[in-house]
Amino acid sequence: MSTENEGTAAPMPPAAPSAPPAPAAETQASGGAGPAAPAAAPATAPTAAEPVTQQLPPTHAYGAEPAPGAEPTYPPGAEPTQPIPPAPAYAAPGYGDAPGYVPVPHTPAAYGAEGWPPPPPAVPAYGGGGHGGVWGAPLTTDGTPPRKPKGKGGLIAGVLAAALLAGGIGGGVGYWAAERNDNGTGSTTISAGNTPKDLKREAGSIAGLASGALPSVVTIEASAGGGEGGTGTGFVYDQQGHILTNNHVVASAANGGKLSATFSDGKKYDAEVVGRAEGYDVAVLKLKNPPAGLKPLPLGDSEKVAVGDATIAIGAPFGLSNTVTTGIVSAKDRPVASGDGSGSKNSYMSALQTDASINPGNSGGPLLDGRGAVIGINSAIQSAGNGGFGGGQAGSIGLGFAIPINQAKNVAESLIKTGKPVYPVISVSVDLQAKTNGAKISEQGAAANELVDPSGPAGKAGLKPGDVITEFGGKSIDSGPTLISRIWTFKPGDTVKLTYLRDGKPTTVDITLGSRVGDK
Repeated sequence: MSTENEGTAAPMPPAAPSAPPAPAAETQASGGAGPAAPAAAPATAPTAAEPVTQQLPPTHAYGAEPAPGAEPTYPPGAEPTQPIPPAPAYAAPGYGDAPGYVPVPHTPAAYGAEGWPPPPPAVPAYGGGGHGGVWGAPLTTDGTPPRKPKGKGGLIAGVLAAALLAGGIGGGVGYWAAERNDNGTGSTTISAGNTPKDLKREAGSIAGLASGALPSVVTIEASAGGGEGGTGTGFVYDQQGHILTNNHVVASAANGGKLSATFSDGKKYDAEVVGRAEGYDVAVLKLKNPPAGLKPLPLGDSEKVAVGDATIAIGAPFGLSNTVTTGIVSAKDRPVASGDGSGSKNSYMSALQTDASINPGNSGGPLLDGRGAVIGINSAIQSAGNGGFGGGQAGSIGLGFAIPINQAKNVAESLIKTGKPVYPVISVSVDLQAKTNGAKISEQGAAANELVDPSGPAGKAGLKPGDVITEFGGKSIDSGPTLISRIWTFKPGDTVKLTYLRDGKPTTVDITLGSRVGDK
């Protein structure tokens, strides 16, 4: 699972930390196309250096060339001497069939002195490349600081040229069709009404929701010594200038580095870390000199989200700030273990899954519902090119994951108040490598009273090393990471039902969650 992995980094298989993020004795769970060519295609595709053209065979009046020895036939009353205008000659194969294809100049058919259709303009060669990295940061594979996106002018020019090309072809064909069908009765084209000078979008439309949210979304740049750094996303949490984002977006600059937040209007502000939670992958920043009139994004209720609900993701994929994509909620309660590839502890979440396009640089950005309320923080993606977990450049394949906002809000409040995260725990050590249908409490690696704390929530409820937890809080548990992700959706002090197996016999107990402060 690439965390960012979208944002920027590559999640790691749920290869569990010895105790995410707790010590070995207590893991997180424990606490731890253009017109077709009328002629045969050339043997090789046209190239810029060697244009290839192919002239159509001569056309015959009202029909195709007769077979050898056969006399051409004509419709009754047709005059053999009345030719139709020849079709314009285009190169084959169709536009864009081969990599590096360059449109081949063609000679317009003679419809008169004007000449139609007009030749399509040549498309300028332009290219691009990856911005590297995985996670919200860094975005470069060599560890160098991200650079401001270059070549924007080239990209715009290329898009414009493509638009002109399409317009040229469409215009020519449209003219030819209109001329053939006119017959003195008037044009067959239909004109749209005049577009108003100030086109209004409904407030509840995608455009309306995006327009309202973009001023509250920031692009975060993190930099540290030695060229380390990256780019991610965040959003305004309150009017005091707090910004909510992912921990992996700001981790590189958390200890003496530099952080800045740039709003959609281009204004940039210095920022500092208020608190970070590695296990939750949540961080809170504060603008050093926040502007007046900050507008926090409204927070929704992630518990009430339904599969199929509309979603809108906003962020800076590959450094392209203020990018808006849409999709739906594809699934809920997805257990996701993600890492930044640096060897640090994994993050665990019971995530919202969405098919809205999320890429490196989207990390920390808001996932909105159909009303424009935040239902999650975009945090991880699964990539097809690397087996799904870590390594290599991640890119969207429609499998993105967001931290539910209800959980993120609880973490943010704790970070703002104390600067430290608080984790709910059951105080057992879970075997994250066990091949069982459930979360197995470790039997080796430490003394029994360290694997299950007798005075902890699970110990008090009678659990022992070797027991397999199969349900927690009304949800099925199929692995250690799933258990950790599920536990962290609650708060310390909550009483939860837990079902475990011992010698194949199920037992259900009530446990009251304990707490652990900090990531160390």
